[in-house]
Amino acid sequence: MVADRIKQLRLSNNMTQTDLAKKLNITRSSVNAWEMGISTPSTAYIVELAQLFHVSTDYLLGLSDNVSLDISHLTEKEIQLVYNLVQYFRNKD
Repeated sequence: MVADRIKQLRLSNNMTQTDLAKKLNITRSSVNAWEMGISTPSTAYIVELAQLFHVSTDYLLGLSDNVSLDISHLTEKEIQLVYNLVQYFRNKD
């Protein structure tokens, strides 16, 4: 599960395996091994990946499907717009 999440997050952030490896100061082959499920990241790298991709460690590990969104840089008006949009999609069904 963690392998799929790492790959999905990397791709959704338009990063290559090399890009991610450079950000974490590891080899590209290490990232490839994680994504193929050959090895798993250490606890320290799980935390670094979660911070890098702005997700919880639970999400990264597949323990939760909840994705968080960092809105700390938004204005109050922008935050309200985001909440309204989320509410719209919840009520759509």
